Amino acid sequence: MAGAIGLGLTSSVPGDITPGTEKQRGFVNDNVLHSSKYGDIHYSGYIPERYDGSRPYALFITLPGWEGLYFQGVGANMVEDFGVEAISYNDEMIVLSAQLNDWGETSADQVIALTEYFLAHYNIAPDKVYLHGYSGGGETGSLVMEKRPELFTAFLCCASQWDGDMTALVEAMTPVYMVVGEDDSYYGSKPLMDAYQKLHDLYLTAGLSESEIDELVILDVKEQKYFTDRGFTDQHMGGQAFAKDESIMGWLFGNR
Repeated sequence: MAGAIGLGLTSSVPGDITPGTEKQRGFVNDNVLHSSKYGDIHYSGYIPERYDGSRPYALFITLPGWEGLYFQGVGANMVEDFGVEAISYNDEMIVLSAQLNDWGETSADQVIALTEYFLAHYNIAPDKVYLHGYSGGGETGSLVMEKRPELFTAFLCCASQWDGDMTALVEAMTPVYMVVGEDDSYYGSKPLMDAYQKLHDLYLTAGLSESEIDELVILDVKEQKYFTDRGFTDQHMGGQAFAKDESIMGWLFGNR
């Protein structure tokens, strides 16, 4: 297995990755995976110094919102706390913050390519591969769930809407947690409420019981007080607070 690819932690850097040189909040920014099919995939990365490939590690990929996309500038994704906070949940986990170009099909394909690359080149526990998306990143994540949900142990969709088809997700039975403010200033709460109901009904049609469905899909709609108590007046921007909510992040990393 390769060492800490692209993060300056070892000298082992494969030819299809250009390592970043800038460090921010413990992550190395602008590592680039050069994909012949999907182009350059930019990401910030954190790999524990103790990682040597001898034992399987968890993998967490977080997809930032619009303000963290690549055209906003290298490292703009690191204004979000999800990747940084994730480190405290497992000291044997590789964390990647993808810095994509949009929140559509191409970005979803790039997320899948990045995930598959790390699964192939690192010693990753296949039952500990986690995906998160905030705002536009949540839309991208829902498209990933349409295409390759079986790659992931669980998906956390924050302050967003669901764009992807759910057929493959129901077949894979990948657990999903949807969380949003009831008056989210960008999306509102209805899109995720509708997505939850659709996914719930698909599982019901597939023959699952209510208790089984409750293990696979969670809808968490937060009132204004939740955000006010955490220093936010705007519920969409307040979605950043989910990164520091142990009940939400703990759900994600408790799945395996």
